[in-house]
Amino acid sequence: MSKPAAAPAPVIAFDDFLKVDIRVGTIVQAEPFPQARKPAFKLVIDFGEGIGLKKSSAQITVNHRLEDLVGRQVLAVVNFPPRQIGPFMSEVLTLGVPDADGEVMLIGPDRPVPKGGRLY
Repeated sequence: MSKPAAAPAPVIAFDDFLKVDIRVGTIVQAEPFPQARKPAFKLVIDFGEGIGLKKSSAQITVNHRLEDLVGRQVLAVVNFPPRQIGPFMSEVLTLGVPDADGEVMLIGPDRPVPKGGRLY
């Protein structure tokens, strides 16, 4: 059953949007994360030269199979401070949108694009 969409967030200035650095990266490693409170995978994402490899904990186990993740391109916020998730340090926020049941669906480009490209 579809959940109603949340009301829009308050209006912000364009300069505030530019502060959030959202980049495309390629998942190069994915493994289970059994220590997480909610089901999650540990990802290593390659953002290319300048940013490099970053780790992320992602609660994407309902809609994504571990074996399908390596090689997939995703969008992530790369300029939030690292966050400790149990024994794992998550360095980027991998982005997704809710499906009809509120479970995360990863977002990324439809076709391959250069790693590190910034969302605009």
